[in-house]
Amino acid sequence: MSSQHRTSRGLKGKAMGLTLAASTLLLTACSEQASVGWLPTKRDVTDNANTIMDLWIGTWVAALAVGLITWGLMLWCIIAYRRRKYETGYPRQVSYHAPLEIFYTAMPIILIVSYFTFSDTAERQITAPKSETADVTVEVYGKQWSWDFNYLNENVYLPGVQARLDKEGKEGVEETLPTLYLPANSTVDVQLKSRDVIHSFWVPAFLEKRDTIPGMTNHMYFTTGSETATYAGKCAELCGEYHSEMLFNVAVVSQEEYEQRMQELRDQGYEGRLGDEYNRNPNKNSSSN
Repeated sequence: MSSQHRTSRGLKGKAMGLTLAASTLLLTACSEQASVGWLPTKRDVTDNANTIMDLWIGTWVAALAVGLITWGLMLWCIIAYRRRKYETGYPRQVSYHAPLEIFYTAMPIILIVSYFTFSDTAERQITAPKSETADVTVEVYGKQWSWDFNYLNENVYLPGVQARLDKEGKEGVEETLPTLYLPANSTVDVQLKSRDVIHSFWVPAFLEKRDTIPGMTNHMYFTTGSETATYAGKCAELCGEYHSEMLFNVAVVSQEEYEQRMQELRDQGYEGRLGDEYNRNPNKNSSSN
C-alpha cells in the first residue's frame, strides 16, 4: 500500500471520527427538549401538556416497535431465503399463506383502532372543562395585530399593543408584549374570540392552540402547573401584514402576584371589559361554539 493511499485513508478516518464525535455531542447535549422527544416544553406546564406528551411518546414507541419488527422480518427474509450458490432455477412458488395474510390484515386494524381510541380519549380529556366553575376565566380577543385580555372574574382588562420587532425581525420588544397572567395550580377557561379575521392562540409550551374565529367563541380548558414561569405565545394563523408581530406572553405566577397584578390593572383604570363593540364589525353578534 502506498504512503499516499495510507495518508488518504488516515484523513478519511479522522474525518469520520470527528463527525461521530460531533454527532455524539449533539445527541447527548443537555437538552430538556430532547429528553421529551423534541417537544418544545417539559412536563407539568399544564395538565393538557402532560396528556399530549404521553400520547405523543406512546405513539412513537408503538411506531418504533412496529418498525423494528418489520425491519427484523425483512432482514430475516433476506438472509434466510437468499439464493445459494448451488441453487438453480426459480424457488418454490407459493400462492398464499393464510395465517400470514390474516396477521397482516388484523394487525393494521388493531393499530388503527388503538391509535384512534387513545387519541379520542386524550382529545375528550383536553377539550372538556376541568370543573363546573373555573378558578380563572379570561376572555381573549385576537385582533390585527395584538390581543385583548378580559379577566372576567376580576372585572379588569388589558388592552394589547402590537409588538415592535427589531431591525432583524428576530425578537419582540418585551415591554410592548401583552402578558396574560394566570395563577399557579388553577383551573383556567380561556374564551377565544376575534375582532376581525381568523387568528390562532398558540402557546408552544402548552402543546395546544385554538383558532379565534369572528362570530364564534372557542375555549381552552387547562390546569396550570405548580411552577411559576413565563411562556412565549404567538398567533399561528397568517392574519395579515404584521402577523409576525402578533406576540404575547403567558405568566404563571403565585396567587399573591396574580392578585397584585389585578390590582395594578384597576389602579391604571382598566376596570370593566373590552367587548364586541370594538370589533371591526360590531353588528355581528358573537355566538358560543
